[in-house]
Amino acid sequence: MRYVNIDDVEAGQFLGKAVYSGNGTVLLSAGVQLTVYMVNTLNRIGVTMLYIQDPLFEDVEAEDILQEATKQTLIHGISDTFEAVRSGKEWNAQKIGTSVEKLLTDIIDNKDLLIELTEIRTVDNDQYVHAMNVCLISTVMGINLGLNYIQAKELAIGALLHDIGKTGLSAEEEIIPGVKNHHTWRGFEKLKNKREFNLLIAHVALQHHERVDGLGIPRGLAGEEIHIYAKIVAVANMYDHLISHLEGGKSLLPHEACEEMMAMSEQQLDREVLIQFTRMVSVYPNGSAVRLSTKETGVVVSQHRGLPGRPVVRIIRNEGNDIDIKEIDLAQETTIFIEGVLA
Repeated sequence: MRYVNIDDVEAGQFLGKAVYSGNGTVLLSAGVQLTVYMVNTLNRIGVTMLYIQDPLFEDVEAEDILQEATKQTLIHGISDTFEAVRSGKEWNAQKIGTSVEKLLTDIIDNKDLLIELTEIRTVDNDQYVHAMNVCLISTVMGINLGLNYIQAKELAIGALLHDIGKTGLSAEEEIIPGVKNHHTWRGFEKLKNKREFNLLIAHVALQHHERVDGLGIPRGLAGEEIHIYAKIVAVANMYDHLISHLEGGKSLLPHEACEEMMAMSEQQLDREVLIQFTRMVSVYPNGSAVRLSTKETGVVVSQHRGLPGRPVVRIIRNEGNDIDIKEIDLAQETTIFIEGVLA
């Protein structure tokens, strides 16, 4: 598969990875042959990147930590929860707990994989994919930082529900950070009385916009006053926002987002959590087209755990009637670097 910009997708190509609707059902299945109507519709609903099947890269797969069934369960669970909150109904905490247990099982089974956030986003599913991504990143970081299973589950639930306070809240209603109508306070209020949940889960919603330098919201907590769960979710939340829908500008590529976040170390974000984050997120996802310092262009085909910036790149040249294929392992070729991503 190749990971390509929607503007480069042509009718007749085959979809490499499923696209989900807002409630977790499959909108388009992997393997479907795309028509002009489908491509135009995907463009209209906000899709910017797609996985496309390619015979020259048929062995290349996205490094998915989560199974498709787990993703559907998570998105469906968070969709149902937010809809219940929006309509003022009681929501099922047990369903969220079950979804998170499936996520934990997948993470433990795939602990050697790097995180690649390449889920196809639409206007309809963006809020729920964001919640799932933040949950995934946070939980992997938490486990790598030494949390036990119970703590990791608490963190995962808090991460999945960190924005529950935004449900039913317009931007105009949240114009004064720090007051009780801010979504962090609202989220805390919605979660603190859930008997099935530890109170720490509510504090994730309350504290995920605090900064380690004390200049965050809603309470201006600093350093060790901020719980480790919230510090972890703050990093995951920042990364997913930067690569998906940067407010007032263009979304950043994964390696650009990582560079920007490192500049926030010990100001907005916790340094130790950031270091752990950079070790487990893929900055050049499989299928991405890249340009090397040798001026050659190729496609990322595999990753190295612990060296996310040094993947294996496949370069294909057409020489007359022959195709020349070579792979460069950047972990071995230490004088060659990725200069840019070809979106």
